[in-house]
Amino acid sequence: MAVGARSGHEEPGESGKRLEDGRRDRSEDGGGGDDGGEMAGKKQRSFWKELPILVGIALLLALLIKTFLLQAFSIPSDSMQNTLQRGDRVLVDKLTPWFGGEPERGEVVVFHDPGGWLGDTGATETGAVAGGVQKVLSFIGLMPSAEEKDLIKRVIGVGGDTVECAKDGAVRVNGKALDETDYLYPGSTPCGDKPFGPVTIPDGRIWVMGDNRQNSLDSRYHQNLPGAGTVSVDEVVGRAVVVAWPVNRWQGLPVPGTFDQPALNAAGAAAPVALGFAGAVPLVLWRRRRLIAREFPVSPQGRESAAEKAQPGG
Repeated sequence: MAVGARSGHEEPGESGKRLEDGRRDRSEDGGGGDDGGEMAGKKQRSFWKELPILVGIALLLALLIKTFLLQAFSIPSDSMQNTLQRGDRVLVDKLTPWFGGEPERGEVVVFHDPGGWLGDTGATETGAVAGGVQKVLSFIGLMPSAEEKDLIKRVIGVGGDTVECAKDGAVRVNGKALDETDYLYPGSTPCGDKPFGPVTIPDGRIWVMGDNRQNSLDSRYHQNLPGAGTVSVDEVVGRAVVVAWPVNRWQGLPVPGTFDQPALNAAGAAAPVALGFAGAVPLVLWRRRRLIAREFPVSPQGRESAAEKAQPGG
């Protein structure tokens, strides 16, 4: 009986061992391989189910980036040589305008045709299939648009500035000559083909010119149109910040140093300073009266005598 009891106690252990061995044996016989195949199949099916979601998220992010952050534009002409060459792809900062930033002198900006600048030359013809693909890619910002009529030029003057240029002279902003040797196309003159001015730029508008002056139909050539050659800041898409393609032309597009001259802002800076002083004087007087009223809280008749007594020797 004791042996039987001991044997009976050992059977569960032996049974458990056989169960474990059996499981191990099935795995070794290839049963585990079937389970692995099923799991691999599930994983594979899961990937294909998730792929459309990943593609959708990628396209959504691309669309958001194009709408609010950066957009690629292709350079279609030679008007901005040598800064930009025909066929270059530039990335344009679209975020700054969303926060109220306006174009500044010296920046290279992309803007919509203000009306009549491009005529019928803005759109390009493509095949039906190629055109459809390009429309989709340009919509999400992965390819420049073939239909939008956009231009790219350098900002020379902003609202409130006076710009001018004599035939054999330099471009002047608020009477100060610009040194344009850093970006002007070699052999170009500042405005030898089309002198202009003086022109006072209205608030909220800009005066733009190409770097290849003798091959650029810029503000100088559209003074007969509404806006008198100036462009509304509302038409500005954004500032071109970098040449992204081709790879061997990677470069930033900084503001040339000549636009940092203090004299350019001298005319416009005086008015804000004067207005600041004019607004500060009433505030200072009002604050002084309040301090006196707190220190001498008496009737108007007694305030004067109290103030006199408070003076040294009173």
